[in-house]
Amino acid sequence: MNLENTVKYHFAKSTMISDSPRATASDSLTGTDIMAAIGMTQTRAALGFSAFLGKMDISDYDRDRAIKLLTQYAMEQCDKVAALRKLETDIKLKVMQVLATFAFADYSRSAASTRTCDCCQGNKFVEAQVMTMKHIGRPNLEERRETVKVLCHKCKGKGVLTNACQCNGKGMVLDKEKTILQGGVPAYKTCIRCNGRGYARLLPDSVRKYICATVMDIPETTWRRSYKDFFESLVGECIKQEEYANRMLNKVTQ
Repeated sequence: MNLENTVKYHFAKSTMISDSPRATASDSLTGTDIMAAIGMTQTRAALGFSAFLGKMDISDYDRDRAIKLLTQYAMEQCDKVAALRKLETDIKLKVMQVLATFAFADYSRSAASTRTCDCCQGNKFVEAQVMTMKHIGRPNLEERRETVKVLCHKCKGKGVLTNACQCNGKGMVLDKEKTILQGGVPAYKTCIRCNGRGYARLLPDSVRKYICATVMDIPETTWRRSYKDFFESLVGECIKQEEYANRMLNKVTQ
């Protein structure tokens, strides 16, 4: 049994009571067995299991817990980086919290996920200047400039944007040159925009700008040389911990 199989147990449509005997095969485990296995996995791999549940939007509590545990991990590892080691304790904690939050957001991204529209900030409408005709008196009309709210052109009034790449989340695009050489037989290649992931990753520089706006100023060169690699390591830690949680769940249900 792996982590993906546990998702259906969080959205059960009915209660099924079974009198089948205990067995180690995943298809013979009862509900009690499954809950016990999940509890053991959550104890042995807290960060990985909470990160997975948070990524799947199953539990807000687990998402917050994963960010908290990732922040603790960042605080334990940050002194290995000279630029981070020099920060004051209170500033260091705030920076680690921001890095952990954005690292989890990057880890949670997929082709099916969405983000708040950066044009309307999720409000679905934006202000625009338009020219309107106003009645001044019969039969006179006067053209005036007014500020009105119009539907956001970027998200088309949805308030959110998809994280899917222009390859529609497939990670592959049509190779026109090879297709021509093959006489019209479609040939595909890895999408160079997303490198085959199918979705756009969070831009690390946006994390730097947020820290500069809320916590402290970080020069671009300092971010590139010291902070960026540490941020990427936090994203990698989420992936590594999820894999560890998957192995633990598989082990306790064998």
